[in-house]
Amino acid sequence: MDAWTISRVLAWAAADLRERGSESPRLDAELLLAAVLGCDRIRLIIDHERPLETHELEGYRALHKRRRRGEPIAYLRGEREFYGRPFFVDPRVLVPRPETELLVETALARTRKVSLSARVLDLCTGSGCVAVTIKKERPTNSVHASDISVGALEVARLNARRLGALVAFTLSDLFEKLQHARGRLDLIVANPPYIPEEEVARLPADVRDFEPRIALSSGQDGLELTQRLVQGASGMLAANGVLALEVDAPSADKVAELMTGAGFEDVEIARDYAGRQRVVSARRHTPY
Repeated sequence: MDAWTISRVLAWAAADLRERGSESPRLDAELLLAAVLGCDRIRLIIDHERPLETHELEGYRALHKRRRRGEPIAYLRGEREFYGRPFFVDPRVLVPRPETELLVETALARTRKVSLSARVLDLCTGSGCVAVTIKKERPTNSVHASDISVGALEVARLNARRLGALVAFTLSDLFEKLQHARGRLDLIVANPPYIPEEEVARLPADVRDFEPRIALSSGQDGLELTQRLVQGASGMLAANGVLALEVDAPSADKVAELMTGAGFEDVEIARDYAGRQRVVSARRHTPY
């Protein structure tokens, strides 16, 4: 019987995943096998004729079965890259997305004048990818992060330790336990749940069936939490403080209206690499 070499396993696995509807079957197979072997994908090419050991085949088989059921690759590997850094992820948190990097970029750009001393709050922190990234990009900033989920905060704290970022974490429903920072923040940033309830059923299965529902949707229009956040943010910000939120593209204009109605000014909407409205930001109105 022919040996199960790296190339043979990958060919079989990619074909199997393709039949089951995977949008990136070869990539999925390579990422999982690389995780089992503790190598990168280039090594798979170099060693493509190497037969796998029994324990390696068993390890890969276990991950492949889970991927067949639709479990996200990031959960299977326990890691997802964000802003060039590896973040630990598991089913307690959303998988970080490339479009959320625009939220970080917008936040950094709009607080450039206070880049050495900004006081930052990241709400709905999840994996901590936004808070940790801001702290790594601007080490002199004071960064605080919160979430309503105990499990999410456990993951976020782990990522902060792994990446050497000094971030303070608080279990809180938005600003409830953060009133000590009232009127003192230079930046509030958040990627809140924003998918409308009726849209959840139409999400890809690996999102709909595996990622935490509490981090995906908030209310019928998806804006329940965002409305509360915008209303409470103004009182938490210092003069000229910035609020930056990731949004669902169809809701961007509505979120901009919410910010204007709450007294914010200089409202801007940034588009992601796909051209979709993705981040809404504004500055706290400061009376002269």
